Amino acid sequence: MSRVGKMPIALPQGVDVSITAEQISVKGALGTLVRAANPLVSVKNEGGQIVFAAASDAPEADALSGTMRALVANMVSGVSKGFEKKLTLVGVGYRAQAQGAKLNLQIGFSHPVSKDMPEGITVTTPTQTEILIKGSDRQVVGQIAAEVRAIRPPEPYKGKGIRYADEKVTIKETKKK
Repeated sequence: MSRVGKMPIALPQGVDVSITAEQISVKGALGTLVRAANPLVSVKNEGGQIVFAAASDAPEADALSGTMRALVANMVSGVSKGFEKKLTLVGVGYRAQAQGAKLNLQIGFSHPVSKDMPEGITVTTPTQTEILIKGSDRQVVGQIAAEVRAIRPPEPYKGKGIRYADEKVTIKETKKK
């Protein structure tokens, strides 16, 4: 059996999990997340811990037990603590401004760029060159951060663009005559 799938998930205080044959629902202080259950994985709530096991002897069931455990662990962590991604803008005159559920960017184009945030995602700009994306769903937070970064990814010669806060950009050397 999968080593990840064998580990139970301890439920923190204030997190409720309801398990049906079709879906797994996790409710906490930061919202509710729902994920479809897989028939190859059996999920049980045993005394404040969620336990996963392969429902059959198929290798896919074994692999999916670890995958489902990781996905549900992210759901539990998301509704209790939440997830965040930090982006930084590098470039002269590059600015970001959050207005409600909208992110306005001035990043060297001839026009300002506006990005709408989906439901459950909050965006803040602590400074003009920092963007903080927060939410309870890890996949959505990462996807929105990737979409914002894709508007102007860092270029390899000067490093200008939008990058993750922990991203290292390798600068290329210019051509010599």
